[in-house]
Amino acid sequence: MREDAKAGAAIDAYVEKKNAKLKPVTDAVRALVRKTVPKSGEAINPWGIPIFVWNGALCYLMVGKHHVTFGFPRGTSLRDPTKLLEGKGKNLRHVKLREVSDVHDANLKQLILQAKKLNREQPMTRGTQVKKLSVKRKG
Repeated sequence: MREDAKAGAAIDAYVEKKNAKLKPVTDAVRALVRKTVPKSGEAINPWGIPIFVWNGALCYLMVGKHHVTFGFPRGTSLRDPTKLLEGKGKNLRHVKLREVSDVHDANLKQLILQAKKLNREQPMTRGTQVKKLSVKRKG
C-alpha cells in the first residue's frame, strides 16, 4: 500500500473511532484541501492527529463530539477579515466545522491558500515537519 493510501486509511480509522457521524464533514474538508492544494499529502503526526502537508505541515483536523476542528499551525500569521479563526495559542488557530455546509465557506478556502503561500515562501522548519507516517497496527 502506498504511503498516501496508508495515511488515508489511517485518517478514516481515526474518524471512525472518534465520531463516525462527522465523517461527511471530514470527507468534505479533505476534498477541499486536495482541490485547493492538489499536491498536498495526508499524514498522521506523532500525536495521532491527521494533518495535511505541503512544504511542511499545512493544516490539521481533529474530530470531537459535536464538530471537526480544522486548524492551521501558522494560524496567527493568516489574515482573517471574516473572523473565522478561533484560539488563543502562540501560533495555532482553528475553525469549528459542524456541518458540510460550513466547509463550503469561501473564506475557509482563502485560509488554506494563505497557509500554502506561507509554506511556499518559508517552508516549515525541520523540527515541525512530519518525519514518517505512523500507523498503529492491531495485533
